[in-house]
Amino acid sequence: MKQKISLTIIILALFNIVAKAQELKGSVVTSHMHGDHEHVETLIGASVYWEGTTHGVVTDTDGNFTLPVTTKLPHKLIVSFVGFETDTIVISSVNEKIVVNLKESQELSEIVVKARKSGSHYSRVDPILTNVLSDRELQKAACCNLSEAFETNASVDVSYSDAMTGAKHIQLLGLAGIYSQMMAENIPTLRGLGIPLGMSFIPGPWMESIQVAKGTSSVVDGFEAITGQINVELKRPENTDFGLNLFVNDFGRIENSLIFAKKINHDWSTMLMTHIENLSNKVDRNGDSFLDNPLVKKFNITNRYRYEKHGVLESRFGFSLMQEKREGGQLGYFGDSAANFYGLVINTNRFEANANSRFFVSKHSDAIIETRLNYTYHEHKSFYGIRDYNGNQNTLYGNIIYEDKIKSESHKINGGVSCIYDKYNEMFDTTDFNREDVIPGLFGQYTFHYHEHFTGIFGVRGDYHNKHGLFFTPRVHLRSNIFEHTTVRGSIGKGYRLPNLLAENTGLMISSRQFIVQEEIKPEEAWNYGLNLSQSFVLFSNEATVTAEYYRTHFVNQMIVDVDADRTQVRFYNLNGKSFANNYQIEIKLEPLFQFELTAAIRYSDVKTTINGTFQRKPFVNSYKGLISGSYLTENKRWQFDLTAQFNGSSRIPDTSWLPEEMQMPEKSPEHILLNGQITFRIGKFDIYCGAENITDFKQKNPIIGASDPFGGNFDASMLWGPIVGRVFYLGLRYKL
Repeated sequence: MKQKISLTIIILALFNIVAKAQELKGSVVTSHMHGDHEHVETLIGASVYWEGTTHGVVTDTDGNFTLPVTTKLPHKLIVSFVGFETDTIVISSVNEKIVVNLKESQELSEIVVKARKSGSHYSRVDPILTNVLSDRELQKAACCNLSEAFETNASVDVSYSDAMTGAKHIQLLGLAGIYSQMMAENIPTLRGLGIPLGMSFIPGPWMESIQVAKGTSSVVDGFEAITGQINVELKRPENTDFGLNLFVNDFGRIENSLIFAKKINHDWSTMLMTHIENLSNKVDRNGDSFLDNPLVKKFNITNRYRYEKHGVLESRFGFSLMQEKREGGQLGYFGDSAANFYGLVINTNRFEANANSRFFVSKHSDAIIETRLNYTYHEHKSFYGIRDYNGNQNTLYGNIIYEDKIKSESHKINGGVSCIYDKYNEMFDTTDFNREDVIPGLFGQYTFHYHEHFTGIFGVRGDYHNKHGLFFTPRVHLRSNIFEHTTVRGSIGKGYRLPNLLAENTGLMISSRQFIVQEEIKPEEAWNYGLNLSQSFVLFSNEATVTAEYYRTHFVNQMIVDVDADRTQVRFYNLNGKSFANNYQIEIKLEPLFQFELTAAIRYSDVKTTINGTFQRKPFVNSYKGLISGSYLTENKRWQFDLTAQFNGSSRIPDTSWLPEEMQMPEKSPEHILLNGQITFRIGKFDIYCGAENITDFKQKNPIIGASDPFGGNFDASMLWGPIVGRVFYLGLRYKL
């Protein structure tokens, strides 16, 4: 314990030496003459970025923006919005807030653009296809945590990992979320032992936005992203004073989030965020004798600090602590004869300390040094029936990045060093699974930017694993504005991943299957290719966007989890054959009526792998997904109505023909529709919201195989393809100062 405390003190001490640049704040408006009076209207969703760079933001629902200064001043600022003439402004200092007044373009002078900014949009300046989910998008549904943040998103699928723990996992580009790099403010998180329940560790009210990037990410962020990257931006001290969120549903789940921020003096500000969750109501609506949801007691706290020396340095650092206890199983387990019934308990303790900082080398140079530091301790203690699974993880992460320009704004270089240290101590039943990873790395990246028309990012990195040797990671991202409102992006890159056999498959522990590791599992290795087209245009007097994309992931090696070969086993081995995932998606966003947003999308997934010598569909991956999401805000902005329909295609179910006939499942899951809705009423600084999830009450029948004999040879709670909880009603209150 003393060693852990000492290590934590050392990490926190390092935070004082990191730094970050200043910020430019402003707003974007347009003005119209009405008689003798000038009417000024804010522009929501205008693009604001530094000329010759990919560093940009979009204006918020009030037309405001905060843009980090990533270049030497004076420098040109580009401001653009569909239907308006692009403006270029020379910025010499950031001492005062600026106001940019855009003029309507002659081509669209007859059109009045009144669209409110969509809560979900694609970044126009990023060469990597990035879907940005703002806090307004997150508030369209009961977003209690990160796992519930994608209900209105077409790209990310969310489902339960088993029928008992309540754990949720995601899929991106047809593959499990383990192939997507999870980041919190550009620092890797939810790795290793944090995988099973990690999506519930970040409360929804704490999140400012989420960026979902598809395909391999920049080499600056590491070698792990294969199908994409999900980066969570948390609330910041300088943008929030006070926030409160209360939530309750008809299962008895209660949540309370509190955010308090204070500016200590001119240089210092701090923020404290807390979150409490409790579910103590035992509910079995499907009558299989097992709880539909586990009992949960959780407490989260995060303390964040920001130090800014104007024009010289800025430093953000903080720590977080999370404790959670989950209990599930048969109703009888919670009675006087617990030993005769199936039960599970999961205790989690997690501590994180991190910093994300930048520093200007000098006033006469464009060079910037950025540091990203993190320490994580994760402890997992659990039992599933008569099986025990315990483990702990210590992780140290460091990344030092150098950024500079070469002669002109069109050429930029990034380079640096990184290191990841992971130590795992795991025990499953009586078998130890211990591992120590030391992975230092070097990387370099060149960015070519030709005005607003073309951007190319060419990166390469090399990482050396203490056991597996060299990981060589090349990546290329291209973006071209072939027409004024038409953007084409392409990417190709390689990624690696070190599988965590136990943590990634805790759902299979809730079964009678034996875990058989047939050979030493090698690092997973894959190539990802992507091509997408985005077209913006004016429809119904408002901006509309169509995005079409294709991504392919081709595995060189993959850890195969085989539940088809033997009914009594789950086998783990390396890929011996082919494995790929093809994804095709078309999405349209428009505003057909004033303040009525509509999103429609369809995605087809072709995901196949070689399992037990047979090249076949990967189990539990929907063949297609459709989504229609509508959001209407009344003219006085008091009432908001949100409705989302998800159309889920069939997925392959592993072979169950060996079971008694009454326990067998079909070869494919049925197609099904899920419907979610919410109504929000705003008065002053209060939001009162109520809604329903799974309105049609669709449920997978008999989700637990052999539920009547949980200690028998046929028991399996991992064969899940659909929701196990039916219709759920909820009520909530938000307050923001």
